[in-house]
Amino acid sequence: MLDIVIETRPHDLGGGFKVGRVLPFRKHRMVGPFIFFDRMGPHDLPMPVPRHIDVRPHPHIGLSTVTYLFEGSLTHRDSLGVEQAILPGALNWMTAGAGISHSERFDGMREQGGRFDGIQAWVAVPEQHEEDAASFDHHAADTLPVIEDGGLSARLIAGNAFGACSPAKVHSPLFYLDVRAQAGASIPLPHEYPERGLYIARGEVSIDGQQYTEGQMVVFAPGDAPAVSTQTGAHVMLLGGEPVGPRHIWWNFVSSRKERIEQAKAEWQGGRFKLPPMDSAEHIPLPEQVPPAPNSVP
Repeated sequence: MLDIVIETRPHDLGGGFKVGRVLPFRKHRMVGPFIFFDRMGPHDLPMPVPRHIDVRPHPHIGLSTVTYLFEGSLTHRDSLGVEQAILPGALNWMTAGAGISHSERFDGMREQGGRFDGIQAWVAVPEQHEEDAASFDHHAADTLPVIEDGGLSARLIAGNAFGACSPAKVHSPLFYLDVRAQAGASIPLPHEYPERGLYIARGEVSIDGQQYTEGQMVVFAPGDAPAVSTQTGAHVMLLGGEPVGPRHIWWNFVSSRKERIEQAKAEWQGGRFKLPPMDSAEHIPLPEQVPPAPNSVP
């Protein structure tokens, strides 16, 4: 049965670049370890792409960022010295641990502009891994398992599902899939996880006879999942896993402890986070106030 349906809310990342925010939501903060979920598009970016919509260097602690594109490209640079082009179908998994900073810029699209779309999710890590060393892993699209069955094509981005295992290193049991379903197809959900969600990126799905459409995230209650199908064809993201416990979230910081977030705030404001060596000329300053709910999780 369904637990809740979450509608996308518009959010400006700064500089006029707008995303559709799904998680966190005031009535449902997380789905498994997934604590943040933004739809980054679709956008038709002008030629040339203005630099003010780039995401300048900013910090993270206590989470993994999961960047996955449908169209377009981004250039990732971080304080570990990594520079990586992010392309459609590839997985970029950055674990912040005790602290990392990174930027995401439209360098690969700067001159020609074009269509851009994708998802950025954050995954909270178990308490014992919150202070791990930061790391970054890139997995090209052709290294991620693809499951084909009955009008479905599902790329397993991270975790385990339907007998397949992603090469991405995760810190807790989870699943994350990009599913393209043809008209008339049924869409299964992994049954072994207590928390599961379905985000509709395109098209419509039917769940126990009720229609749901693009931009909605349907969160399922534990237990047997209802029947999910599409009469028109759909593009959906399946996500969830084992919960990791309550988390606090303030701006770009996630932690099981409020005092750790206060420490991270002071470190960023005091210039004690290292900046990406190939992108250190500017950064996003610490916000003056705590962002309003739902970006603050008690």
